[in-house]
Amino acid sequence: MSPKEQILEMTIRNVIRSSSTLLVFVSWNIISKTNFLLILSAWLSGYENPVVSRINMRIQDLTGLDVSTAEELQVANYGVGGQYEPHFDFARKDEPDAFKELGTGNRIATWLFYMSDVSAGGATVFPEVGASVWPKKGTAVFWYNLFASGEGDYSTRHAACPVLVGNKWVSNKWLHERGQEFRRPCTLSELE
Repeated sequence: MSPKEQILEMTIRNVIRSSSTLLVFVSWNIISKTNFLLILSAWLSGYENPVVSRINMRIQDLTGLDVSTAEELQVANYGVGGQYEPHFDFARKDEPDAFKELGTGNRIATWLFYMSDVSAGGATVFPEVGASVWPKKGTAVFWYNLFASGEGDYSTRHAACPVLVGNKWVSNKWLHERGQEFRRPCTLSELE
């Protein structure tokens, strides 16, 4: 079984287990529900399975960023009609306490894996820069949410377009500021 298949199996198993026994091994959330449109997500820890741990290490190796202060791997499933409205992954200045409970600072970067092909729809779009990324199983996209100065990059506003045919599986890793001080030092220029 491939690592992607193992992650999908673990996600489904843990969502079912946590919802049927009240024991929360992996928290799951209904992100959006409108007329039978459903997006489910689960959070997977590197401590749970060596596959998740290897994924975390690959992200660290490829980005050069420390994953020890990152959030757990989120796996999400978008069924037909599943979408996510335009949003930022970082906390804006009017949300100073958004990630306070984590104690790891703001979300410096996002890594998004596409775990399935989608027959129609399901693109990730960045309207401010006019870019679209179409889901293709086994591919990923990475972006910095913050400039090196720590200021938010508003060009990273993005959305998940509706899935028109099929199913969309993605997983993402949000990397935080803490632990990156020597890996991505801040600058004096606000927009650098």
